[in-house]
Amino acid sequence: MRVVFFGSPEFALPSLQMLVDHGHDVLAVVTQPDKPAGRGQRITAPPVKGLAEKLGIPVMQPKSVRTPEFAEALRALAPDAAIVVAYGKILPKSVLEIPKFGCLNVHASLLPRYRGAAPIQWALIRGELKTGVSIMLLDEGMDTGPVISMSDVDVLEDDDAISLSNMLSMMGADEMRKVLATLERDGHIDAIPQDDTQATTAPMIKREDARVVWTNHADQIILAIRGFLPWPKAYSVANDREVKFLAAEACDPDWVVVEALEDERVPVGTVIDSLKGRGIVVKAGSRTLVLVTRLQPQDKPAMAAIDALNGGLIRIGTRFL
Repeated sequence: MRVVFFGSPEFALPSLQMLVDHGHDVLAVVTQPDKPAGRGQRITAPPVKGLAEKLGIPVMQPKSVRTPEFAEALRALAPDAAIVVAYGKILPKSVLEIPKFGCLNVHASLLPRYRGAAPIQWALIRGELKTGVSIMLLDEGMDTGPVISMSDVDVLEDDDAISLSNMLSMMGADEMRKVLATLERDGHIDAIPQDDTQATTAPMIKREDARVVWTNHADQIILAIRGFLPWPKAYSVANDREVKFLAAEACDPDWVVVEALEDERVPVGTVIDSLKGRGIVVKAGSRTLVLVTRLQPQDKPAMAAIDALNGGLIRIGTRFL
């Protein structure tokens, strides 16, 4: 099948590789322009561009997909379908109408739940026990098109946004493989409209979303720490310096100094104890505790929380705000 691939981040790589491995004619890859990234703000290409160049596929990086020039360039390729995986922009009607079978999208949720830019992160943060991937036919809305197929997976107790993204990226590629095989065999797509009354949203993550709310229950805080990896990372401020939290788990009150947990004069967000070899214990809302096992103090490398305590970067009595 003649296809054009739209995608940008690492999440899209398994789907692009799948198209090549299964003999589809990838006419071009459309990805975001190179842009500054990291502390040094070095100009960096999207991961999809690197794989496309390695595979010898022409790359297009338009600043906008809404120009007549881009639509004309796409039309000249005469694709049977466009495969869209985390491209990063909503495609206009002028583009959606060009491929013979439309634009098929891998979305990392069980639609209509978690429509939007960050479905994996918000599913984790909100404590979903299941998530998955949906293959849908794109329309002009934000993940509102009819669904062609769906596959679900359990969210594991120790999953974070990195591990779950890796799993769903592979699932999405395999689900798209099956959809394209059916399309080649039958020559048409069956898609079911979404039930908009069941829709939830997964808006783009903002840095301020990741500031830990220590009045929350420990379970909510732990989910946030897992959900905000690898960016922007859950964080608090202590002694006017930022601390990022990279890993945490629940802590049984029987393991620590209970007096500090019960004492209302000890505010939430306070480091009240440590567990030897494991981490620091922070008081949270509803008389619950968070065992922080890995963190990153400002201007320091990531480290075990117990090493931060032993090195004097964090102390018993330190309060995170």
